[in-house]
Amino acid sequence: MTSHQSVNQLSVLSADELEYAIKKLNHWQIVDDKLYRQFQFTSFIEAFGFMARVALIAETNGHHPEWFNVYNQVTVQLTTHDAGGITMNDITLAQSIDALEL
Repeated sequence: MTSHQSVNQLSVLSADELEYAIKKLNHWQIVDDKLYRQFQFTSFIEAFGFMARVALIAETNGHHPEWFNVYNQVTVQLTTHDAGGITMNDITLAQSIDALEL
């Protein structure tokens, strides 16, 4: 845990908290107890650029996605391994990723 993360950010969200939080996200769903979203871009370069922007945010926040890239598609999964489920850290990172979309 970094100095700017509180204990609440590392607490697994309840079903009600998660349902409320996910309604405020764009196109995210829950798959295998992780926040999940697929992104499609016009080219590999655009997809890679998106991943680079997400990587900078993730590194700054000390919270990193699980992801997979094939050509112009990027699949992102978010979970907090230390907490054993989805926490506010995941919601916050998903919101930051959503904010990158043009």
